[in-house]
Amino acid sequence: MSNYEVRSFKDTYTLYELTEQSTSSRVLVCPERGGIVIGCQLNGLELFYLDKATFEHPTANIRGGNPILFPICGQLEELSYEWNGKPYKMANHGVARTAVWEVVDTQTDGEASITIRLRSNEQTLIAYPFAFELLFTYALQDGKLHSRQQYSNLSESEAMPFYAGFHPYFAIASDKRITYETDATRYFDYNDNAEKPFDGVIDLEGLVESVCLLDTKKSEISFPVAPDARVRMTYDDIFKYMVLWSAKDRPFVCAEPWMAKTGELNRQEELVMLGAGEALRANLTISCER
Repeated sequence: MSNYEVRSFKDTYTLYELTEQSTSSRVLVCPERGGIVIGCQLNGLELFYLDKATFEHPTANIRGGNPILFPICGQLEELSYEWNGKPYKMANHGVARTAVWEVVDTQTDGEASITIRLRSNEQTLIAYPFAFELLFTYALQDGKLHSRQQYSNLSESEAMPFYAGFHPYFAIASDKRITYETDATRYFDYNDNAEKPFDGVIDLEGLVESVCLLDTKKSEISFPVAPDARVRMTYDDIFKYMVLWSAKDRPFVCAEPWMAKTGELNRQEELVMLGAGEALRANLTISCER
């Protein structure tokens, strides 16, 4: 049997399973539910939390997996923004996580991978008036999940504003007072809207809103998810912020690399402006150290 395999099967939706036999690793992808990865077993340990009821409900926001955030991360004031003098409405975290993505390719040569695509359409243009194409490749190799992204502006004349990110839900087997390995020294606490010094430890238990690490220089973070296991995420420098969040009485913590802070499409100070006809490539890698 080959070390790498990609297969599809039906479980409410069509799922694609990437496997790497040599590292006991498996990744589950659902293109039609926002292109989401719902399962990420690396080196024999399932890392992701998933509330299956929210996944199976066709219009619910999925609690779990690793939702794709595009063209915004987080929220907008009153779910709205203005561009070129015209008002628009957009739901939290943008349009990609609720869209149906199409499968472009799968590979088993040197890795198990699937490439999926989302193009702007009548529905996305109502909330986000820009012609775009997203190409994401999820690749399982050497016990690591690589999320290779390409953001393309299909316009011939207009720059495209966006700030993308990810929202991975990591299952935890211990309490939510966690020491994070990162070089951040400050964070913004959205629970009381105050900037605070960061000593490496955040207790998410009881916090309703998220916190945002502000001044990381090294694009990497790691933290324990079990007594014998740590998650490590590395990502491109364009993801300037790391957002930490959880929900009361749920066994997960979210560690979310974002290109800008929540509400940026209202402020319009740190937007990524992608020129007409241009593409931006980025990568996120998740690994598990045991």
